[in-house]
Amino acid sequence: MDRAPHPRNTRLRRRFARLTSAFATAALGATGLVALGGGAASAAAANLAQNPGFESGLSGWTCSAAAGTTVTSPVHSGSAALKATPAGTDNARCAQTVAVRPNSSYTLSAWVQGSYVYLGASGTGTTDVSTWTPSATGWQQLSTSFTTGANTTSVTVYTHGWYGQPAYYADDIALTGPGGDPGDPGDPVPAAPGGLSTGAVTSSSIALSWSPVTGATGYNVYRDGSKVQSVSGTSATVTGLSPSTPYRFEVTATNAAGESPRSSAVTGTTSAGSGGGGGGTVPKHAVTGYWQNFDNGATVQKLAAVQDQYDIIAVAFADATGTPGAVDFHLDPAVGYGSEQQFKDDIKAKQAAGKSVVISIGGQNGTVSVNDTASANNFANSVYALMQEYGFDGVDIDLENGLNATYMTQALRALSAKAGSGLVITMAPQTLDMQSTSNAYFQTALNIKDILTVVNTQYYNSGSMLGCDGKVYSQGSVDFLTALACIQLEGGLSPSQVGLGVPASTRGAGSGYVSPTVVNNALDCLARGTNCGAFKPSRTYPALRGAMTWSTNWDATAGNAWSNAVGPKVHGLP
Repeated sequence: MDRAPHPRNTRLRRRFARLTSAFATAALGATGLVALGGGAASAAAANLAQNPGFESGLSGWTCSAAAGTTVTSPVHSGSAALKATPAGTDNARCAQTVAVRPNSSYTLSAWVQGSYVYLGASGTGTTDVSTWTPSATGWQQLSTSFTTGANTTSVTVYTHGWYGQPAYYADDIALTGPGGDPGDPGDPVPAAPGGLSTGAVTSSSIALSWSPVTGATGYNVYRDGSKVQSVSGTSATVTGLSPSTPYRFEVTATNAAGESPRSSAVTGTTSAGSGGGGGGTVPKHAVTGYWQNFDNGATVQKLAAVQDQYDIIAVAFADATGTPGAVDFHLDPAVGYGSEQQFKDDIKAKQAAGKSVVISIGGQNGTVSVNDTASANNFANSVYALMQEYGFDGVDIDLENGLNATYMTQALRALSAKAGSGLVITMAPQTLDMQSTSNAYFQTALNIKDILTVVNTQYYNSGSMLGCDGKVYSQGSVDFLTALACIQLEGGLSPSQVGLGVPASTRGAGSGYVSPTVVNNALDCLARGTNCGAFKPSRTYPALRGAMTWSTNWDATAGNAWSNAVGPKVHGLP
């Protein structure tokens, strides 16, 4: 969400660390960077990547769908560079696995050229990282860093482009840090675990257990082929699952020498659910609107003036403090309140009218970071303090500059423990954040599914995106809204936790505005199977939560045309 006088020109200028996925992230790097592990590291630290400048063709690298080749121009240095071309549903991912040491710090960097170029590192054993650039007309250096886990002996570094985009170029990729240790020859890679079985089952979780493996120091849990957990013991509970859904699980054993083959697979099926998570008194079908605590050219309004069609009002925004993870809120004098008490009274009046008022965290310029247990606790404590001070019903997560799924999950669960079952939790990820369940935002939503109210994805400022049918859709159409929402609807969220986020007017976003008629057609398509475009979902989702807009102020600027049209449609859904 944008605080500036002219809304952001592209949502795709946001990190893809919560971005991961069918839209994954990427970051490339140059040689000679200092390893974060410090100590004796210097600018001359060795590059652990093989063939980093592609002077030996693609040796050491594997590219999906044979998408990669080497070229002699353009190059950043030397005589060659990587050229990789996305095609269809392939994003031209080129990767290599590099030996590393446990509990060590690394820097990944590279020089890139092209549109939507990504690079990252996976299998770090902690938080996988990535970074990207939406447009590099010349050579641009990107960099990211990570720390390996206690049992991590290798990581995969990768680059990729994006669907429907032209070829990208990469050169001088560097991974610097302590070189990998092959381990003690007398301590072989452990055998595959045996005895894997399922245990307690709920609508959103399945418990697993297996037999211990001699020589193992840890275990990795795989769900439907993707690693979802690393544990030290011989049991785990996989959460964030959908009700009445079968899942396939495998387990591997790990130690300093490496990772074992996967165990025999078992299948577990979750129990039937009630169809929703948290949400207090939010109605079955709800309209969410962001209220601007600043003046950026839209109508300046007090909360009392917000249209009655809005069921959830997100106050934008709380700001970061000097304490990691903590936030605070201060009324902007430009809004026109004579005192904070008047603002608090307006919140109470909206709540008396059946509305929920939440405090939104982040926005385009938000820099709140929740990256460890301490900052997670600071976040929960500070948000709860604002709820007590102002009377907010809950929190909205609109972090557009990165999100750590592990610790944001921890923070929101800590907040839920304080606030109780009436807590309203909403999220406003960018489209890139919700392209795959492997994305940090999507992971967070699934992790807190039992307490989550609604995810209102911002379907604007994004350009072309991939739909759930594997086709690429351009923003500004019914198909874009329905095919992208389908990813969440089929990816594990309850329909009651899915909303369509759109601008209230042409001035509310840099691109992607659609008329209220298009929004209403998309709602009909998803909930009733009518008024669809070329894309028609395989089933309907009558419990769809509704729609969101940025912002109530831009809506008021346009005479409340958006809420007057979309509000009745949402409230009239089956």
